[in-house]
Amino acid sequence: MTEVIVVGLGAVGAAATWQLARRGAKVLGIDRHSPPHALGSSHGDTRITRLAIGEGAVYTPLAMRSHEIWRDVESRTGEDLLVRTGMLVISSEARRGNLHGSDFFANTLEAARRYGIAHDVLDAATIRKRFPGFEVRDGEAGYFEKEAGYLRPEACVAAQLRLAEEHGATLHRDERVTGLEAHAGGVRVRTDRAHYDAPRAIVAAGPWVGELVPGEISRHLTVTRQLLFWFDVKPPVSRFTSPEFPVWIWELRERDQALYGFPAIDGPHGGIKLATEQYAKTTTPGGVDREVGEAEMSRMHSELVAPHLRDVTARCVKAAACLYTTTPDFHFLIDRHPRVPAAVVASACSGHGFKHSAAIGEALAQLVVEGSSRIDLAPFAAGRF
Repeated sequence: MTEVIVVGLGAVGAAATWQLARRGAKVLGIDRHSPPHALGSSHGDTRITRLAIGEGAVYTPLAMRSHEIWRDVESRTGEDLLVRTGMLVISSEARRGNLHGSDFFANTLEAARRYGIAHDVLDAATIRKRFPGFEVRDGEAGYFEKEAGYLRPEACVAAQLRLAEEHGATLHRDERVTGLEAHAGGVRVRTDRAHYDAPRAIVAAGPWVGELVPGEISRHLTVTRQLLFWFDVKPPVSRFTSPEFPVWIWELRERDQALYGFPAIDGPHGGIKLATEQYAKTTTPGGVDREVGEAEMSRMHSELVAPHLRDVTARCVKAAACLYTTTPDFHFLIDRHPRVPAAVVASACSGHGFKHSAAIGEALAQLVVEGSSRIDLAPFAAGRF
């Protein structure tokens, strides 16, 4: 008999399915597509991972535990999932761009000091010397964390789903969940093929979660279209690799957005990936424009890339769209389903969730199997709204 149904097999769902299966739970995982895929929020080749978290002190334990889990998954599968490159955060008192709330730079520095995370604080002159690819100006400062780097999101999802199946989990791909309800003391999950009953469920449906929760939850969730760009660089490409060019986050002066990016990982003419964030225009998973236009590529380079990065050309190697599901305060939403008490909703990662997903999956498995999690999930409850 199925003991737990996991709805959605992206970052959080894949992690939860693996963690449940390794604990001996009989798990059924269901996804409307065939993950890893490029239709949600867990794609794009790379995701930044860092230990000192500027979004709030509650996240650093999740990041630290996630790094341990990624290494464990690597040892079990032989995959390379977490690549350490170091991370540079650039900010200033004159910044207009704020990343996921205010005081990101100060919060990052405080978290590093509180948890003993190795780091350097750099002035503008030192940034220019150590990282010459960045056009920093006087008055800007840097935070450098050597243990940070990037994750391979598609490989992370695939590896955890493979481990879950090896430990007995059943996965239903390309099956759309249409609803869930309380049933016989547990949960009934309805799909476009059948219905399934279990004592417990985890709903980790990413941008589709709004379809599966009532209005008192969905009204706090916003889905936005985010764009990822890979621009070619002038040779030699080695200048755009670690340690001279790490992963980076820049709270800009002239723009309301922050800018972030990655080193070159695909050799000559593979480009460097970079992106910003926008929250002004909302969308839906079904209605989003997944094509990135030439005008969007040109505007990204002229307005954001050229003024801040040296020797990055206007040639866009490729581009992609992904979806963020955000809450008003940019914190996660993890709580009991208000109409189905046996189900836990874990979603709205607000654009900074992938790095934490391994630990969230473990915490959800502990919550479902043992009744409580080692890491406190109470700060993410819906009642804060």
